[in-house]
Amino acid sequence: MEKLRQTLRVRKERAILVGAVLRAGPNGDDLAELTALAESAGAVVVDRFQQKIRWINASTYLGSGKAKQLAARVKRFNADVVIFDNDLSPGQIRELEKIAVVKVLDRSELILDIFATRAKTRQAKLQVELAQLEYTYPRLTRMWSHLDTVAGAGGATAAGAVGGIGTRGTGEQQLEIDRRLVSKRITELKRELANIDRRRIREIDGRKGLFKICLVGYTNAGKSTLLNTLTDAGVLVEDRLFATLDTRTRRWSPAKGVEVLVSDTVGFVKDLPHQLVASFKATLEEAVNADLLIHVVDVANPDALRQIESVKSVLAEIGCGEKPVLAALNKVDAVRNIGELEMIETLYPGSVSISAKTGFGLDKLAEAVTSRYKGDELLLRVVSSQSNGKVQSFLRAHGRVVNEQYADNSILIDARLGRNQLGDLKRLHPQIIEIVDA
Repeated sequence: MEKLRQTLRVRKERAILVGAVLRAGPNGDDLAELTALAESAGAVVVDRFQQKIRWINASTYLGSGKAKQLAARVKRFNADVVIFDNDLSPGQIRELEKIAVVKVLDRSELILDIFATRAKTRQAKLQVELAQLEYTYPRLTRMWSHLDTVAGAGGATAAGAVGGIGTRGTGEQQLEIDRRLVSKRITELKRELANIDRRRIREIDGRKGLFKICLVGYTNAGKSTLLNTLTDAGVLVEDRLFATLDTRTRRWSPAKGVEVLVSDTVGFVKDLPHQLVASFKATLEEAVNADLLIHVVDVANPDALRQIESVKSVLAEIGCGEKPVLAALNKVDAVRNIGELEMIETLYPGSVSISAKTGFGLDKLAEAVTSRYKGDELLLRVVSSQSNGKVQSFLRAHGRVVNEQYADNSILIDARLGRNQLGDLKRLHPQIIEIVDA
């Protein structure tokens, strides 16, 4: 079986996709997402094999009869790889490879492979390498290592790019990787990432006092396009899954006197491998430390509602389940079923319909963000020295002055100001701040 993964191919691999769904569970999504993932990894999908099963077979997941049917399909379509839309145990992969006589990957390994090809920065490469090794570590005792023929660190290298799906990524070139070596490398990676994390924390601490927004959403929902449109960030934009793994932070002024920081994050996906969530936790810290999350939703996707739930699940896993969220319903210019868009708008009141590509609705998004930035509007009465020009400038820049009265060396100003700006005003030391009404 080792030879199945040792063979390096330059051509695209012919893949058969398999989805096994328990009869008592919900129906699958006809492997549409797995197809997109496989194609993102460079495969050519030649067949799809979806089965309802009564229980999960401990040896082959599908059951021996279904596994033999799969082997027959492999021969018929001359397939190079079988990709499951399920997570398989090492033993199940080993038995399936014996029966089908081709390489077998599960969903997690496929996603890890895609991340390996997308990683560009040192931090992203280290994070992907850590996730791959943590995925591999428990499989070393029951299955030969899938890192045997991998050269280089990360699929971004020329050597990493020539491997077939599941062989790209990290690790040293060796026939056997034992637990001790993998454990040592995992420790080294965690130490190096910890140093990067400390630098990132210092960067985040340096942004105190600024309102922080984080763009979150399903992969390919249009987060990078939105960041580019709002801030001219110049972030890579491609119509493919996980086009970018690296966080970008840019300044944005949604209204006069309002300046915020906007950060992009790695896209989410259904059943994102836990190893990736853990490894990319530092990158996702942008979401944890944000004052507001903008959830970018691809409403042109027929599976938009399930994608929304998947994003909510990942947000809860990284500790952002209670964060304020503003839903940005993106790609309205590509929506074919207006009824579905109206249903999503009804389910998520307060959402804003936009098109990051055409610019439609971005003024409404800016208004919604400005409202969240300011908070509830308060009518304040402020008494300050006439020489304290900072107080007057602040109220004119961030609020709306209703009335001004001058007496001796002081000035009394009635102004409307967002509740969130009250703390900044107090730091300018006006003599009195009286909340007239709320």
